[in-house]
Amino acid sequence: MPKKTLQGKVVSDKMQKTVVVEVEIWKVLSKYKKRYKSKKRFKAHDENDEYKIGDSVIIEETKPISKDKKWRVIKKID
Repeated sequence: MPKKTLQGKVVSDKMQKTVVVEVEIWKVLSKYKKRYKSKKRFKAHDENDEYKIGDSVIIEETKPISKDKKWRVIKKID
């Protein structure tokens, strides 16, 4: 089964080897067919502390690394 990947923006890098990535997702109300934006934050593993606030990144689902970390950063998007 392929791993899930999401695209988002780094909003916090204050932890060691961890960044918080905010992902915007478009959802649709089934009754009215209205679209709206939803945001969700994920803690992602960053082994070398190379990603900073404001970077656009791709994160990939992985086995649990800690209590909250189940994602890791793959690469930075220019």
